[in-house]
Amino acid sequence: MRMISALLTAILIAPVATAGETAMQASHSYVGLWVTEDGSIRHELLTNGRYVEARGTRERAYEGRYEVTGTHIEYWDDTGFTADGDFINGVLYHAGMILYRQ
Repeated sequence: MRMISALLTAILIAPVATAGETAMQASHSYVGLWVTEDGSIRHELLTNGRYVEARGTRERAYEGRYEVTGTHIEYWDDTGFTADGDFINGVLYHAGMILYRQ
């Protein structure tokens, strides 16, 4: 009985990914942190289709959603502007910046 109770507890408190998170994880391998060579710009691509961009000492300078299609990425910032970029040979080229996987 203890084993069943422990199993039920583990199932009930385990984190559950949404359908969007599962699809995002499966659709591309670019999730993670991308950084300019000098470290001043940092993009974190999250598994749930959201991103957080840090600039210098501003840790959450920009936030929004993103979508990856093949090697192309589209960004929609929460404040309303859009941007895009491309992953080429393991490097992210975005809005005149070059970011490397951290």
